[in-house]
Amino acid sequence: MSHPLLARQQFRSSELSRNSSEVFAAAQEHPIVVTRRDAESLVLMSEREADSKQQLFEFASQLIAVTTSDAGSLADRMADRFPWMLALSASDRAQCAQDLVSAARASFATEQPHLAIAELTSWKESATLIAAGLGGSTVDWLNDPASAERP
Repeated sequence: MSHPLLARQQFRSSELSRNSSEVFAAAQEHPIVVTRRDAESLVLMSEREADSKQQLFEFASQLIAVTTSDAGSLADRMADRFPWMLALSASDRAQCAQDLVSAARASFATEQPHLAIAELTSWKESATLIAAGLGGSTVDWLNDPASAERP
């Protein structure tokens, strides 16, 4: 299996000065490889891409610490590292823990940091809403035909 960077779009360093708009447009979409004649190739990516990779590494370090401990259930260990999980019910904490581990595995396997970051953000925002008292009310959907029949 080839290295993932080798499958990425490549540009020669000379193209940065001759055709910078094309190189930068490609780097805005996904990381690219800039090859150099006398030195190691470089990877050029957007700040958003670099930030999401950094977030994934930070999440991974927490997740590794949680999964290598033997004290308590996975959900309990994760709630210790991610205290916002305490706003969730016990069953939701267990589901959250499993969803976060699965999303992290998918992110690492596909090199797509947004999968784990989106899952983490979604669960954290849900816990925040529950803590604010916004998670327990019934929602009336405006486009729900059954709600139009209610008096």
